[in-house]
Amino acid sequence: MKRLTVRLLAAALISGLAATGSLAAGEPTVTLTLRDHRFTPATVTVPAGQRVQVVLINHDRATEEFDSHDLRIEKMVTPGATVRFFIGPLRPGTYDFVGEFHPRTAQGRIVAVAAQ
Repeated sequence: MKRLTVRLLAAALISGLAATGSLAAGEPTVTLTLRDHRFTPATVTVPAGQRVQVVLINHDRATEEFDSHDLRIEKMVTPGATVRFFIGPLRPGTYDFVGEFHPRTAQGRIVAVAAQ
């Protein structure tokens, strides 16, 4: 029984590492948190021309939807959950996003800048 448990844990760990293999490839990651129906940080800067992983952590007691017409993406995040998704590669510029369920307070932007 112990060997089976150890094997299952090892398989789960290997699967998890394989799923995050893109991080090893050097893709940038930004972390956004939701608290009191506000994104923190409200503005993030990312490199233009690269795919970027977004990690969204919801500390609120309500479900929220990350919504961006500029980025053409919608992602639901339930209370206490974390979602991961990719954006880009983006052209240099500013890309707005909101929390679909609390658009007056849950607002933010992603600024893509070209390497200099």
